[in-house]
Amino acid sequence: MTLPSKILSFVAAGILASAIDLSPAAATSDVFDLSPAQAGRVRAETDAAAIAAIPKDFKFVTPGKLTVAVSPGGPPLATYATDAKTVVGADPDYAFAIADSLGLELELVPVAWADWPLGLVSGKYDAVISNVGVTEQRKEKFDFSTYRQGLHGFFVKADSQIKEIKAPKDAAGLRITVGASTNQERILLKWSDENVDAGLKPLELQYHDDEAARLVALRSGRVDVIVQPHAQLVYIATRDKNIKRVGTLSAGWPERSDVAIATRKGSGLADALTLATNGLMKNGVYAEVLARWQLSEEALPESRTNPPGLPKS
Repeated sequence: MTLPSKILSFVAAGILASAIDLSPAAATSDVFDLSPAQAGRVRAETDAAAIAAIPKDFKFVTPGKLTVAVSPGGPPLATYATDAKTVVGADPDYAFAIADSLGLELELVPVAWADWPLGLVSGKYDAVISNVGVTEQRKEKFDFSTYRQGLHGFFVKADSQIKEIKAPKDAAGLRITVGASTNQERILLKWSDENVDAGLKPLELQYHDDEAARLVALRSGRVDVIVQPHAQLVYIATRDKNIKRVGTLSAGWPERSDVAIATRKGSGLADALTLATNGLMKNGVYAEVLARWQLSEEALPESRTNPPGLPKS
C-alpha cells in the first residue's frame, strides 16, 4: 500500500492524522482487506423463498438491480478502499449477499450519513445498509429488517489487569472515557447510579471531543477504559495492537438494540429482506461475512421485521 492511499484510508475512518501510526506494525492488510478487488468477498446463492416474497408491484430503482445506499464512515463497517473510490467493508459485503439472495445485481451508492433518509423516501435507492439502528421514531418513516446487534465496546490497554466488564458492578470506580451526549454516556450514567444505589463506587466518566483524544487518554493511563461503537474499536485494536476488548454493551441497554436494513415504509420489501437474511444465517454466509470483518460478536440469532426499537427521547 502506498503512503498516500494509506493516509486516505485512515482519514476515511475519521482518525486524526496526528494519531496515525505509520509504522509497518500498524498495517492491517493481513486481517482487513481494504483493496478494491475484494478477492475474499463471500457470495451467496439465490433464495427462492425471498424472491417470491418481493411484492409483484414493487418497482426497483433500476430493473434487475438492488440499489443500496451506504455511508463510508470508516472500517470495518464501510470505508473507501485503497483506490479512494470503491466502498468496502462489512456492510457492502452484506449488501452483495442480500442482492445475490434476491437474484439481483448490486448497485452500491455511497452517501453522506445525513442524506440517506431523504434519499430513501424520495426513491433514489431501494434500501439502506449502513449500520442504521432501529428506533421507534425511524419506524414511523421506514421499515426494518435486522441483521446485526448494535454494540458498544469496552476496550482497555493490552496490559490492563481488567479482565471483563459485563455488568455495572464490573465498572465500579473505573475511569472511563466517553463522548458527551452520546448513547454510551446515557447508559453509563445509569450504570453509575445503579452502583451508587448498591453501595458501590460510581463510574468516573471523562469526556474527550474525539476518538484520537480518547485513545491518547487510554494509552497514557489517564483513563482505564474507552467506550464507543464496538466495530470501530475492533479495527483500532487490530491496527494498533495495544488495546483489547473486555466486554460489549448493547446500544439499547437494558434491552437489545439491533441494526437493520432500512426500506421505505409500506413498500413491502422488508419481509423479503428478512427472509433473505434468515436464509443467509441458515446457509452460513451470514457468519462468514461477519467473521471476515471480525464482527462475529455482533451476530443475531435471527432477523426480524420491524422489532421494538430504541424509544423516542
